[in-house]
Amino acid sequence: MNEPAPDGIRLNKYLASCGVGSRRACDALIQEGEVTVNGEPCLNPGTRVQPGDHVRACGKVFQPKNVQSIVLHKPPGLVCSRSDEQGRATIYQLLPAKLHHLAHVGRLDLESEGLLIMSNDGELSQALTHPRHSVEKVYHVTTENAFENSILSQMEKGVFTEVGKARAVSVKRISSRRMEMILNTGLKRQIRYMIQAVGHRVKRLVRVRVGELHIADLKPGKWRFLEDSEREALLTLASNPKKKAAGKVAKKVPKTIHSLKSAKKKNTGGRR
Repeated sequence: MNEPAPDGIRLNKYLASCGVGSRRACDALIQEGEVTVNGEPCLNPGTRVQPGDHVRACGKVFQPKNVQSIVLHKPPGLVCSRSDEQGRATIYQLLPAKLHHLAHVGRLDLESEGLLIMSNDGELSQALTHPRHSVEKVYHVTTENAFENSILSQMEKGVFTEVGKARAVSVKRISSRRMEMILNTGLKRQIRYMIQAVGHRVKRLVRVRVGELHIADLKPGKWRFLEDSEREALLTLASNPKKKAAGKVAKKVPKTIHSLKSAKKKNTGGRR
């Protein structure tokens, strides 16, 4: 007989949902003795927080946010910005007002299109954008003219562009003018600059996948909510140890936590 699932939410997940930082960073904060539950110090990230519990981190009370994430199929001609100085249309014009608080996770330039995640989930945003996680993004690129196979391996080895040396994880031909390119970096306008560096120009650029999340049959200009299973799959992929460089990586505490600690020191005269 299966044991019933424990009530409440793990303390590290609770803090992450409040926007304190990633679960790993929250683990560090808990183990440093900076977190209390109902006035008592708590050093166990797995402690279950129940409804009505009072959780403090560095002396500040935290309540979980209403976390929301959506998947948007961005069409070309829209700016990834809340407002534009040049008066151009933005992606927020595709969304109802109740979703205007969501931020775009990464961006697609004006004429690029495809899969764009928008969220107020700090843990998810960090997992998808921080360089150390190297989450793959897959693009379908159409060039203005037919290209030779030699440029594919050239871009895998790396080419020098206006934003520095850039390379793709892999590039494969789809047709005489179309290719599929996989990146795990996010230099500004990287693909357009890479294509330009090998003597061609981009006619169309579509992001079709982020991690294992596919754009599937979502039509241009349409959006849907990100499912819990999709969120967990993205977080699992980002934390996969096989994707990380060999050797130990020093733990980094998010700016939000540093700010909390600074505020605490200021309020206590610098005493811990």
